[in-house]
Amino acid sequence: MIRILGVIPARYASSRFPGKPLADIGGKTMIHRVYEQAGKSDRIERVVVATDNQEIFDHVADFGGEARMTMANHPSGTDRCYEAYTQLGESFDYIVNIQGDEPFIQPAQIDLLASKLDGKTEIATLIKRIEVEDELSNTGEVKVVKDRNDTALYFSRAAIPYLRGVSQDKWLLNHTFYKHIGLYAFRHDILKAVTSLPVSTLEQAESLEQLRWLEQGYRIKVAETEIESLCVETPGDLQRAVEYLKDLA
Repeated sequence: MIRILGVIPARYASSRFPGKPLADIGGKTMIHRVYEQAGKSDRIERVVVATDNQEIFDHVADFGGEARMTMANHPSGTDRCYEAYTQLGESFDYIVNIQGDEPFIQPAQIDLLASKLDGKTEIATLIKRIEVEDELSNTGEVKVVKDRNDTALYFSRAAIPYLRGVSQDKWLLNHTFYKHIGLYAFRHDILKAVTSLPVSTLEQAESLEQLRWLEQGYRIKVAETEIESLCVETPGDLQRAVEYLKDLA
């Protein structure tokens, strides 16, 4: 039986939205909603919040969650996940990095990702088909191309592949494009290894951490989800999340 740990990185000092894990969405904080959604997964055995902030740590404890205090100077959520894992003193086969700014992450998405974790898979993540032109041209939406075995070939902020001889407003009619959904699963030994890798040239060029792993030869399996994500990165995104919640009521 594959043992899977879920870790939710929750850093306080976000440059675009400081304190966003504690932002209120319909009477519950964002971190509370993420924690609840992750706990509904059939495949996650244990969920832990990894934070650098005492207020977030205390808040998680108040709603009955589990948290670990981690260093403030981690360069990425991946590093924060690994430190939290090492603090547990318990062995898991895989660690899933569940983004702390996706309050409506669906348990089915986590379970879909877990279906790729067979002991041989090094890293896994989710992708979703792009259906609107704005997403294809938006550099904030990370695009991904994969091979026929569902292994990622490359991630980019640009629209890839480039369709030569086709007007860009017709690209979606002539090819299937995918965007990246930022949910990662790491085999425990791979998570340890990637946290010690130096920043790579491709990573610097695109500001995408996963390119560091590809450049070092690690393989990233992908699973396609049909569920849309709602990532809260700015106060404007928070308002959209509140409106989304109202629509669900």
